[in-house]
Order: sequence, then structure tokens, then C-alpha cells
Amino acid sequence: MSELFDAVDALLASRAVLPPPAERKRLRAAHGLTIDEVASALKVRRATVSGWEAGKTEPRPPERDAYARLLDKLAELYPATPAPAAEGRPAPDAPVPATFTAAPAPAQPAEPTSGTGVAGEPVKPQVPAADLADAPATAPRSASTTRPSTSRRPGARKAAPAGTPAGGTDPRFENGPLMVVDVEDGKVLAYGVGGLVLDVPAKSLPSLVEWTLREAKLGQPKLSGPGRPADPLLVLTKAALERYGLPTTLTAQEKDAGRIPEDHKVIKQLTRADWKLTKRGFGPWARIYRPAKGSERQCVQLCIPSWDALDPRFWDHAAQLPPAELARVLGTFATRVMTPRGSTAVTGLELMTALHPPTHAVRDEETGALRQADTKTPGSLGSDPVDCAPPEAPDGHPVLNALDLPRFHVRGPSEKLFEEAYDWARPMTDAECTLRFLVGLDVNMAFGAGANGLTVGLGEPTHVMNPVFDPKLPGSWLVDLSHVDLSHVKVGKEWVELDGSLLPSPFTPKGDRPTGPAWYATPTVAYAQELGYYVAPTEAYVRYDNGRYLDGWYTRLRDAYLATMADLGVTTDLSPEDFLTAMDGYKDRDPELGIVITAIKATVKGGVGKLRERPRGEGWRPGERWRALERPTWRPDIRAAVISRTRINLHRKIVKHAAFTGQYPIAVLSDCVVYAANGPSPLDVLPYREGKPLPGGFKLGVNPGLVKHEGTQTVLWGEEVREKFNAPDLNLARSIKDGTVSTADNGE
Repeated sequence: MSELFDAVDALLASRAVLPPPAERKRLRAAHGLTIDEVASALKVRRATVSGWEAGKTEPRPPERDAYARLLDKLAELYPATPAPAAEGRPAPDAPVPATFTAAPAPAQPAEPTSGTGVAGEPVKPQVPAADLADAPATAPRSASTTRPSTSRRPGARKAAPAGTPAGGTDPRFENGPLMVVDVEDGKVLAYGVGGLVLDVPAKSLPSLVEWTLREAKLGQPKLSGPGRPADPLLVLTKAALERYGLPTTLTAQEKDAGRIPEDHKVIKQLTRADWKLTKRGFGPWARIYRPAKGSERQCVQLCIPSWDALDPRFWDHAAQLPPAELARVLGTFATRVMTPRGSTAVTGLELMTALHPPTHAVRDEETGALRQADTKTPGSLGSDPVDCAPPEAPDGHPVLNALDLPRFHVRGPSEKLFEEAYDWARPMTDAECTLRFLVGLDVNMAFGAGANGLTVGLGEPTHVMNPVFDPKLPGSWLVDLSHVDLSHVKVGKEWVELDGSLLPSPFTPKGDRPTGPAWYATPTVAYAQELGYYVAPTEAYVRYDNGRYLDGWYTRLRDAYLATMADLGVTTDLSPEDFLTAMDGYKDRDPELGIVITAIKATVKGGVGKLRERPRGEGWRPGERWRALERPTWRPDIRAAVISRTRINLHRKIVKHAAFTGQYPIAVLSDCVVYAANGPSPLDVLPYREGKPLPGGFKLGVNPGLVKHEGTQTVLWGEEVREKFNAPDLNLARSIKDGTVSTADNGE
């Protein structure tokens, strides 16, 4: 009889009711279990558990009974809470305040804010709160490619968040923008967005490229009408590298060269199969292609983390993630920003081009066929590089050859444009030394906010002598601003008296008052006028062909940033107190999305910096052209304008804060400003009246241009550090976050 009972129990277990896939993942994460731990306990492969949680497959006996038992026990420990009306998803693995439970509505198209007023505070968009890996399942569809045998997990795939470009909208890219290729138990598997896993039949790298283009259905729709879709991206793990005959790490010589030797056996395989490599060769970000046939591209990009493709400064520990988690990180970044094209700096620059393609197709009036237009796409930088003006050129640029400068001549402010981020500090006053704390405020995506609504030059510079300054005309101006006195300035329509000795000058990166004529970008000169002073340039290089080239770039990155921050529980509608609470350890709620946030911010800064890329070896000598100069996006004038406006935005807030509160900064470093205060919180520094901040001043919030808490140290710590290094003006903003100070911070 007991045997009959056992058989009945087994029959019931085979039909054990399991919670939905999203709930399975929530329960596992709530107990702090990893997929590997669950797989080990159930004696199945990691990919099997991933498939159960993604809804791709269902467990079968005897694993189903054990899995159901595990989930039942976890459900008793972590009962589900009723979902709010907006169906927001709090992080499952960390307690969060009640303010996190409300999620914004799907994103709506937002017009960029105008360049007038306080430029760093854009209109708050609504952003999606769902996450790529955790969105609810939609109607089932097959995960297989054109050859069903290549997929072993057919079924429903998870939906992307609202407002996110969905691979499924175009059948060519239904499996998403990228996949991570790994080898498990002798099988080659490709991990995609939303938990998708495919079998890969390719036995060699050339056949892997063929499979990707013909069957994998990878890629991303174009971001602009005249643009082109993104090429598929394959990320190769160490196991995949070994399977396809590639080294798992690069030698020191190969790292210096940035590629493996051209006589490597895998490169010979590609050559025999009529595949080509770009000039960068086979390195951490390799591009394998065949010449396009008509409008059809044949190109696959490879990302190799073990070759340092994912710089830990910008991607944190992404290179050490398991394949499924790495696919989630890179897939989230790709769908919200774009498919990575290299480093975050390269991707930032490529995003500008993708949103403003230099060329477009037109129909030939005689033949009716499509051809490339003879003129550049309106609003773009065009296809041909443009030489900068002499003052905008970095040292060694060939445009300086015509100036016949003496050898080893060092150009000063009257010969060279010095628009850089702040690095300024001053000794504390006696009154400030009586306070207890130093509080650091950091501007969110400061350079992105500086780019928003900014008019920049699109074409060549025009040299003008004795011009009348026009604040709407982008360019570089030679003007004397030494007469601007910060002790007596206009704030709005009223003149105010300030202690100018406690303020950095807005006209120099070091905060020193100018001593004579110097070159400035348009936003800097316009700010001198805003402060109430007359300006009379003696010379200028202006650009009459101009536009708001960076608006779309900023909007794309802003939306990606806000959507990801919303997933982490930090939304745009929080009160100052709730915002500070939400920001406390926000990355720990979902470390993978924390990586995405780091990469988005690095894309903003890196993209701006890449506009003035310097020579990178290659036997370059001063006075010669280097490779970056052949790009239309090599535009130091645009970089200077963004940095100028970012610095001015910060100084404007500092001045309004001083006029309203009598508080002056101790130190400023790029987008971080430090104040002395009686309390450790930003609320002890910032003036809020009835929950409202000072108009045009600092405001707590997640939007670009608003500020967050960078860190707090004691005044005693600051004085001890400066005394230790014998530097009364040591920049404490550099170490306010964690209090760690090195000799490098003192310039040694």
C-alpha cells in the first residue's frame, strides 16, 4: 500500500503548482540565493534554473517537486506584498522606504529645455520603472532562429520596459542587440536579453559570425531616420575564447598594440572565409565585416572582457559577472543608450553620430534610384573633418605650424582657449573653522546638463576682428574680463554685495581672477554680461553654421539614467528627505543596474572628452596630423563650450546660494562643491522653505543638473589633512566622499 501512496505522491508532485517566473526570481533573491546555489542544490545546470526563472522552460520531475518545495518554503518566509496601482517594482533583495513603491508612468517624448534661465535643471520626464530582466511576460513567441535546431528553449520571452526600444518590434532583431557566448558542459550557449538562451552550432569563429548574421536575429533599430541599425554584438567569455582558438588574455606586447598579431591562426581563418577586420585589428572591441552589398551590411562586433574591453573604472566588476548577468547589464545599457561600440567614451561619441548621421539618401530625379545626398544632413557635423581655430587647437596641432611660434613656446590665455572644469580651493575662515562638518554636493550628470539646449558650431570657424559680442553665436572670443568684480554682481535684476575673496572666478579653471585678455567660449563671455559687466572682444572665431547638436544626445542619456535610477528606487518625485534616503546605498539594491548607472555617467563624460582626443602614440610628432583629426566629431570647440557652460551653471548656483545664505564654498572640483556646516546633511546646507528650494540655486533631486550628497567629513579632518600636507588650499572636494587622501591629491 505504501508503494501505491508513493506513486500517488509522485503523480501529484509532477503537477505541482509553481508561482509565475517573476515570483520565482523574487523569492530566490529575497533569501539572498544565487542561481548557482539553487542549481547546485537541485543538481541541475545553471542555465536550467535561469530558464525556469525566465519562463523559457518548466521543471520536470523529480526536480519539479524539489523546486516547488523550495519555493513554498521561501513564500512562507517572504510573502508577496500587494502591488501598487502603478505596478512599480521595488528591489527584491533590500528593504526600501514606502516612497519607493510608486513607479512613474511610461516615458513620454519630452522637448528639450531652452538654453535660457538655469540651464542645469531640465523638465522632469516620466520614466519606466520596470527592468529588462524582471518585466512581466508577454504573449509567447518562439526564441528559436530560422533553424529551430539552434534553439533549445522555445517559449515566451520577457518584455522590455515601457519606453525602451524593443528588439521584437523589428523581426530582424527579435533576439535583442547582443548576446554573451559561453561554453557549458561542452555546449556553446548564447545568453541574450530577458533570459533568452540559444544553442550555438558554430564550430569556428568564421562560422560563429555567419550564424550571428543569418540566424541569431541580433541588432538594434536605428536611432535616427537617416541612420542605420546597430550591428550585432557578441561578448565572448574565456570559455568561448578557448573554444574558438583565441587566447584568454593578451600578452604585454599585445596589450600595448591593442590587438593580437595579424598572423594569428584565427585571423587566417577569417581571411580564408573572406571576412575583414577594421584598422583597429583584432582587439578587445573587434569588428568583423564583409563589404556591404547595397544597403545590406554584414558586420559583427566582438567584445572580449578578459582582454580588458570593459574598463573597471567605467564598468565596475561587469567583466567578472556570469554570462546571464553580463547579458542583462550590457543589454540594459544597449536598449536604453545604444549597443556599445567600444569604450564608454567611444560609445558616447558614436551616439552623437547615430542621432545626427552625416549623410542621407535622396532619390535621383533622372533614374529614380536612391543615392547619397551631395550635402550633409541638416543638424549634423557632416562627413568631412573641420580644422579648429588656432586658439582652440591643443599643443602640437598642425594648424599652429602657420603661426611660426618659437620652439618650446608655451601659449598663455591670450593665445590658447583654456576652458576646463573647476579645480579650486581656499583656506577656511575663522568662522568656518568653528563649524563641525564639511558637506559635499555633487551635480548629477553635470556635463550632460551643460550640453542641454546648448548652441554649438556645426561648420568651419570665421575669423572676425573687433566683433560685437553675440551671446547666441557659438565661438571663441578674445576679451578682457579682468574688470569683473565678484564683490558687486547682478543676481537676476538686482545688484548684490558679496565677499568676492571667498568665491572662485568663473573665468578660469583654477578660480583665479584673470589678469588681462584671454580666449573664452561663448557661455563664459555671456555670463560676464549676465553678472552686469560690459564686454568688448577684440577678436573672435565664430561659427555661423550652428545648432543644438547635443540635445538629442543629452535626452537619450538623461532618459536612460532616470529610467535606471527609477528601477533602483530613486524617482523624480521624491521629497528632499526621501531622496536622501533613497540614495543611501541605492546601487546595492541591484548591483547589476548599479553598473549600468556607472556606465551611463561615464558615457556622458567620455563622449565630451573624446571631442578633443589627443595623439595616442603611433609615432606621432608635434606638428603632424593624428588619426582622430580625420573624424568630423573631432571638435575641441564643442568640448570647450560644454565645459564652459557646465562651469558657469555651477558658478551661477554658488553665487545665488551665497547671496541668499551668506555661505561660500570651501572647495570646488569639476561638479562637486564643498561647504562648511553645523550638520552632516545637505539639508544643513541647502535653504528649503516649505519644501521649496532657492530658485536657481542648488536643489536635491535625481534629475541632471540637480545635486546629491557626495559625502561628509569633519572640519577637524579637513584642517588635519591640510596641515599634514602643508597645503592650506588643498582641494578637499577630491576626497570628501570617503576621506581618503593620497600624495597625488597634493600634486606630488
